[in-house]
Amino acid sequence: MAAVTVAVLLLGVPMSIFGALYTRENLDQNLRLRTQSVTRAVETRVNMNYPVDAEFLQRWVEEDSETPARITVTNLDGTVVTAGPDLGERSYGAESTSPSGAHVVLEISGSLVFWRAARVVILVVVASLVAFALAAMVALWSARRLAAPLIYLAASAEQIGSGQVRPRLESSGVEEIDLVGAELVRTSDRLAGRIAAERQFAANVSHQLRTPLTALSMRLEEIQLVSDDEEVREEARISLEQVERLVDVVDDLLKASRKADGGTTEALLLKEVFAQQADEWSQVFERDGRTLEFDAGDDVSVFATPGALAQTLATLIENSLKYGEGTTSVRVRDSKSDTGVVIEVADEGPGVDDDLAPRIFERHVTAGQGSGLGLALARDLVTADGGRLELAQRRPPVFAIFLSAVPKRLDPNSVLPPGALVVVGRRRRRR
Repeated sequence: MAAVTVAVLLLGVPMSIFGALYTRENLDQNLRLRTQSVTRAVETRVNMNYPVDAEFLQRWVEEDSETPARITVTNLDGTVVTAGPDLGERSYGAESTSPSGAHVVLEISGSLVFWRAARVVILVVVASLVAFALAAMVALWSARRLAAPLIYLAASAEQIGSGQVRPRLESSGVEEIDLVGAELVRTSDRLAGRIAAERQFAANVSHQLRTPLTALSMRLEEIQLVSDDEEVREEARISLEQVERLVDVVDDLLKASRKADGGTTEALLLKEVFAQQADEWSQVFERDGRTLEFDAGDDVSVFATPGALAQTLATLIENSLKYGEGTTSVRVRDSKSDTGVVIEVADEGPGVDDDLAPRIFERHVTAGQGSGLGLALARDLVTADGGRLELAQRRPPVFAIFLSAVPKRLDPNSVLPPGALVVVGRRRRRR
């Protein structure tokens, strides 16, 4: 568009100016030729002693039907003969004098001269608008051809950031974009390798530590059983408790390494997740005399692990059923970030106590008879997907799940296919 604008300014403006001047010069030349023709005819008429009247001049008035003219002839005796329509005050003409002294003036309308020149300018303006329209079409086609692979690159980078470390891109036909895509794939492979190495290292360390710790525990138990000294047995018991806690830490590390598989997140439509939760919980709420409402917005797509997001929502909905009151609503709202979405689970109950709120996501912390593990596990699941779970409001209670989403300016149905395969060239989705 900038190139076409420069071309129009450098070519169109001078062309319109020179076109208008050329049109006026042609009119001048035409008027001079017609005036000379009338002057020769008048001179011949005078030499033959024939009168010069309006009827004689009328055929030169009608000579050019597209350019109506008015002819005025002043004879030697001072008589003035005119032919043609009245042109008003604004006129444009040429004049000539015959050898015998007759003065001939041929005039045309000044507005006719103006519109002849304006027609050229209008033609140039129309041509410029056509050029702008064609340039816009070409620009849109080129922009889409270049933007589509870039959008897929952005989606793949978003998948990598959300845990999908092995995206695959097909060639787009644009060399520079393909180079970036190839480097992105190599980066994801290196990232996947590092994650796998770290996971294997953690598993190996956990496994290697469990054997000596188990042996140490057995030795401490034996000392506790066979020793007659009360003080020794007490120290053995304390040491055994510390070893057991260390064993629990090692087990947790091993479980975390096995769970951190990287690549479980994918693009999920929230309306589908909400529909599954509605089928599971709506009847339970109805039996309890309460209402469960879902609002998924307009086809919002987020990056999450399907089972993890479903488990998190189920935990929040179940807690609302146990401890909340009134209508429970699960709705989606936009976050301040262009690539963020917030899922809010709220009810009309009394809320969370101020003493409990700071520790509500800690393990074994509960307001009722539960185990206190549900919210802690839900928070871990959301964190593993690159999001976060917070208590946004204490009274009435509002729990907020912050997740990464496809930017609003992109269409997830055509830009970001589910899974790891992204087809760039043909913009197809894998079903």
